[in-house]
Amino acid sequence: MNSSLEITLDSVSFRLLEKHDFEWIHSLGEVFCVFDQQDSGNISFGIEKNGSRKFVKYAGAKTLEYKGHPEDAVARLKDSVKIYNNLSHPHLVNLLDSFEVEKGYVLVFEWFNGECLHSHWSFPPPKKYNHPASPFYRFKQLPIEFRLKSLTSMFEFHVHMEKKNYVAVDFYDGSILYDFENNSTKICDIDLYMEKPFINRMGRLWGSSRFMSPEEFTLGAPIDERTNVFNMGATAFALLGGELNRSFFKWDAGNELYKVANRAIEEDRNTRYANVAEFLLAWNSAILKDYPKL
Repeated sequence: MNSSLEITLDSVSFRLLEKHDFEWIHSLGEVFCVFDQQDSGNISFGIEKNGSRKFVKYAGAKTLEYKGHPEDAVARLKDSVKIYNNLSHPHLVNLLDSFEVEKGYVLVFEWFNGECLHSHWSFPPPKKYNHPASPFYRFKQLPIEFRLKSLTSMFEFHVHMEKKNYVAVDFYDGSILYDFENNSTKICDIDLYMEKPFINRMGRLWGSSRFMSPEEFTLGAPIDERTNVFNMGATAFALLGGELNRSFFKWDAGNELYKVANRAIEEDRNTRYANVAEFLLAWNSAILKDYPKL
């Protein structure tokens, strides 16, 4: 195991594999929290200045969980600026600024008072599924109308994304922030979304296998709108059903919605909905049938 050292910024401490200069961060405000367990090569901070909070994502430091080179993480973060700008949407976290510092790159987002539904550093499985403080567990206890509203916001964003000629890569419950006080949802961490045409050149793409289609494991396969549809269907099963147990017995919603979600995750991509817009149309129609009073 690699040794690590403790870094303290203001009143917040975290660990890195080696010393790193964070002098640049003090001009942004006071650090009040840190997210240092991601395997992306990024480390993120909550910053407050004059009563205003921001979310700051940084690449360039050697974080504990990242197995690659910091310069690769820096390049990916730089590339993501175009993605956030192109896909700007009410259901996406709002990028305010980006800039280079001596040893890395910085993205500054508007703060959203939500909790990540896959906070693996605090609630790894099985705690994620059964601990009363787990955001995922708490989300699953919400009334069905709140969960349907949340899912619809995710689907609407991905309709918007497809209109912009992108495909979703590495979207999973770790990309979902939920504000339990206001029952609102934002999507985050779209850094790996790709413009079309996009072909799988890796074999196994980035992402959580719980949400990934067969083509995301297949070298040379096209990653397109039907892939997005599978991703949305898998998201529905994660938040309304039994995740990888996709039986109706584990499904919390109505029969019509189950049929829509089930078609979305067909292994034969040609039997899925053609795109997320078509999927959402069927989804909304199913809501009217299952829950006419909503």
